[in-house]
Amino acid sequence: MKNLDRRKFIKRTSMSAAAVALVPNEFAAMPSRPFQSTYMGDHAAPKLETIRAAFIGVGARGGTHLKFFAALEGTEVVAICDLYEDLVKQKVSWVREVAPKERHKNIAEYWGEEDLWKKMLQEVNPDVVFIATNWLNHAPMAIEAMNQGAHAFVEVPMAVTVDEMWAIVDASERTQKHCMMMENVNYGRDELLFLNMCRQGVIGDILHGEAAYIHELRFQMEEQKRGTGSWRTYHYAQRNGNLYPTHGLGPVAQYMNLGRTDDNFASIVSFSTPAMGRASYAAKNYDADHKWNKLDYKGGDLNTSIIKTTLGKTVMVQWDETSPRPYSRLNLIQGTKGALAGFPTRVALEGGVEGVTKDHHSWAQGDQLAAVYEKYDHPLYQRLNESTKNSGHGGMDGIMMYRIVECLQHGLPLDQNVYEGCFWSAVAPLSERSVASGGAPQNFPDFTRGSWKKTKPLEIIT
Repeated sequence: MKNLDRRKFIKRTSMSAAAVALVPNEFAAMPSRPFQSTYMGDHAAPKLETIRAAFIGVGARGGTHLKFFAALEGTEVVAICDLYEDLVKQKVSWVREVAPKERHKNIAEYWGEEDLWKKMLQEVNPDVVFIATNWLNHAPMAIEAMNQGAHAFVEVPMAVTVDEMWAIVDASERTQKHCMMMENVNYGRDELLFLNMCRQGVIGDILHGEAAYIHELRFQMEEQKRGTGSWRTYHYAQRNGNLYPTHGLGPVAQYMNLGRTDDNFASIVSFSTPAMGRASYAAKNYDADHKWNKLDYKGGDLNTSIIKTTLGKTVMVQWDETSPRPYSRLNLIQGTKGALAGFPTRVALEGGVEGVTKDHHSWAQGDQLAAVYEKYDHPLYQRLNESTKNSGHGGMDGIMMYRIVECLQHGLPLDQNVYEGCFWSAVAPLSERSVASGGAPQNFPDFTRGSWKKTKPLEIIT
């Protein structure tokens, strides 16, 4: 689902950049909760014995979500919507492959016009809507889905602007419908392992985290008419900050219990390197008159941001989708008794890791971690690994979808609430603002309006 007129995109992002540069810290304003709105932090919606789902955008990510959802018991795919007929037809056939025909027997198909998703919502009246479109469509689609009576599940990021995030929060609280950003990395084996170890106090009191999305994706510029590169390249050119923070930050935020009971996001400072890699790649790989060589690339190749929490803890968040280097999310959490780190997975504890290291001056890693996994593997991973390991990204996609369905069917609070999706996504516009103001600190808005203090920590789900 494109909805990306280039002039409108440039106008919108340019206006946002101008506002960022001129108005200090209005993002931190906290409007009062509208009358008859309900805080959604621990919200448990009524049980859905059979979950009737519609899907908007079924390219790479949306297709993966649909296929695994359709295979789960108690689900029904009622509609698929995309710009392209071939994608809709392909995904209908996928559903038939993974589930009994009688369970998904009447799938409404929509393709072509930009706004057909609105017609779909009105005609099909689904219980839930899964949204995997370009970033600019996430907020309007999620808000309209909730207004039409459906729970909304949105690909990352939750939204592009802070105003959109407030609008999502208000819609969720007004309609009492879930809106969850589908941060799949929170369901990775190592991320669940670290969460379990942090909850059990293995590394003591937590002080600091490090998160990243370092993933060289210049090849996506080959997707020029449809696909991720056809719209994401404009974001890289027009925006300067950390545009994709949530894969690294989501797990670290849950280790630190940010936005729930103990602590919350307070402020951020951000700096970007010069913008060189994308322009160089375009010049090397495309003709001089190609559209990618006509862009003014303003977004720095690498962005480094530091978040300060209300209790004074720190989180470093990095982003780089341009530089030639190996993939990493960093995934480091430092406590008073040790540290856990990723890429590669490592553990260092004061006094050493029993039977492996003698002190904290060396890491336990590789095969040395067998005993750590045996003792601390998250029970959710232990329960679902075998049934989800072929679902995508090492099984994390399947565990996430299984948990969404499980929570909806049993009337349980979701593992990620609407506010967390907004806090994690807010790093992008706030970092843009900080970069534009020479690294000046920017305050996080409190999307919970102070209610995070009464939100229960995420349980170690069994």
